[in-house]
Amino acid sequence: MQHDARMQGISAMMVALDGHAMQHQSLHVERMRSSNNASLMLQVFALCLLLSLSEQHLYAVAFASPTKCVSRCRYQSLHLAPQQLGEFKPINLVGDEEKQIDRSNRRVWLYDFVSNTQNDDKIPYEEAWDLQKRLMEQQLSRIGKRPKDPPLYNQFIPVNADKDDGIDSNSLVGCDSIIMLQHEPVYTLGTASDTSFIRDYDDSDNSESRIPIVRIERGGEVTYHGPGQLTVYPILDLRGYNQDIHWYMRALEEATLLALEKAGVSGATREEDVTGVWVSDKKIAACGVKLKRWITMHGLAINVDLRSLENFDGIVPCGLEGREVTCVNDAIDEKQYTLQEFTIHMKAALEEIFGITLVSTTT
Repeated sequence: MQHDARMQGISAMMVALDGHAMQHQSLHVERMRSSNNASLMLQVFALCLLLSLSEQHLYAVAFASPTKCVSRCRYQSLHLAPQQLGEFKPINLVGDEEKQIDRSNRRVWLYDFVSNTQNDDKIPYEEAWDLQKRLMEQQLSRIGKRPKDPPLYNQFIPVNADKDDGIDSNSLVGCDSIIMLQHEPVYTLGTASDTSFIRDYDDSDNSESRIPIVRIERGGEVTYHGPGQLTVYPILDLRGYNQDIHWYMRALEEATLLALEKAGVSGATREEDVTGVWVSDKKIAACGVKLKRWITMHGLAINVDLRSLENFDGIVPCGLEGREVTCVNDAIDEKQYTLQEFTIHMKAALEEIFGITLVSTTT
């Protein structure tokens, strides 16, 4: 609704500007040129303002394609296309000059619900969502309410925090964190997702056999989370990386590509105009995030074993008609990975791409 209002407001402004120019047709040629130039400049500024507002909304669209939609194709094309801009640059090359990244000083909490469990635990979606929101609120408290105020303390865990030498416990709350887990079966919808992408959708169906449907604050269309899929939620302050949502989305994809390479998956790649990672024209990983004051939330999901594919047939994944999904174990022959084994590669890839050291913790 806000987006439509912006469209109507800017369209009205453009009409008013054009009408204003036409009322002065009889004026001197130079004055007409000046008016027309001013009108054109204001129209260009209005269009740039619209795109800027879309960017500052800070929802990275996860899975939708500008050409694959039902009823909002015109607006999606305008809103989504900019999300595909940008390219990944190594963390040491971000900025005007190359810099040294000391990963030992960039320590990030790891909430590992995969490797640290013995029973193939599956986390309910709402439980993980609450943890994300709690960690984000702690980050927002750390950075303060006014942009000009310095953060209360560093976003990275103090190097000597694991030593009992009087470290203030408050300095450990609100530091950068990454959550890794697998969910119980759930379909999630982005803020503007279309329920028509859920096959046989019935809002009144409360049967126990129905897979839960949760609408959340990320971008993108419907997707599925469940057993056999590694889900990664970085809660990061991008001030310590690169304050660019496009870079961040490409960095998530880059970490996924690197993890797949380490696991022996060949041919993994990006595709133009859509987010995520693909193998043999099938989607193997999806990305969808929310940012608030440069603090990230939500993240990426990688299909690892065959269980991860079981319930995708209940939806049009990511709103992409006719596109299939795949998993790590379907893409390689020589080894079948457990979720715990693949998580090792994902940890190493995240550390390399974001220039960090992961420090395990518990909730």
